[in-house]
Amino acid sequence: MLKLPFLWGCLLLVSGALAQPQKEGAYIVWEADSHDFGEITEGAKIEHVYRFTNTGAQPLIITNIEVTCGCTTPKGWPRDPIGPGGKGEFTVAFNSAGKVGRVTKVVRVVSNATNAKNQVTFTATIVEKKVDQ
Repeated sequence: MLKLPFLWGCLLLVSGALAQPQKEGAYIVWEADSHDFGEITEGAKIEHVYRFTNTGAQPLIITNIEVTCGCTTPKGWPRDPIGPGGKGEFTVAFNSAGKVGRVTKVVRVVSNATNAKNQVTFTATIVEKKVDQ
């Protein structure tokens, strides 16, 4: 008789130990953290939308989005806190004028997220624009 309650107790203990702990703070998870535009013509202006979810226990607050060059422009990021389970998105525009070859750009997301994945990237292969003669 004593064995059944003991087994139930062990089962509860093991299931509690195996349960996934809830993430502390805000935690950003990207739908896709990189994008390849493929081949584009020099001078093309292109955009991509990055989508994410806050899987943490606290609201996610994005305070800035930083880029390393004037050819890349972030726009439309959420200014209000994104609650646990909430989703958000922002757009990154790229102007390929004056560039030729393979480019990789990093866009840094400044937020209160506790995980280290605070950036997204994109790549493109820019081919020289043909000049009509």
